[in-house]
Amino acid sequence: MLKGISPIISPDLLQILARMGHGDEIVFADAHFPGESFNSRILRADGIRIPDLLEAVLPLFELDSYVPNPLIMMAAVEGDVLDPAVEQQYLKAVQISNPNISSVKRIERFAFYERTRSAFAVVMTGETAKYGNIILKKGVTPTGR
Repeated sequence: MLKGISPIISPDLLQILARMGHGDEIVFADAHFPGESFNSRILRADGIRIPDLLEAVLPLFELDSYVPNPLIMMAAVEGDVLDPAVEQQYLKAVQISNPNISSVKRIERFAFYERTRSAFAVVMTGETAKYGNIILKKGVTPTGR
């Protein structure tokens, strides 16, 4: 364990986050998502819910400030209804370290799959919420100088 880093962040996830460059994307996928079908770099975070993972990761991870939407979720397929509580929980977790983030962009299911193909990595979580997948776009980490 390391001081100041949540114990739900595995060593493998910490390494992936450190290796990502600005503009790279990481998918936090729900337990239903076919991650292995769309990306070869898969990490497991079984049993961990996405709001908890967002809260743990985002103090270490700069979201891209050069794009209008550094957070992307899947839009509902025709005939399905989104549970607004899922997005609200995610935004609440995001806003702890990123208070200026107020929205998530929704994209069509197959467009989300295509983004997953080009993502740096996919983290398979224990999230059971329907349409619970989210993409984070990494920004430039401030140097503090």
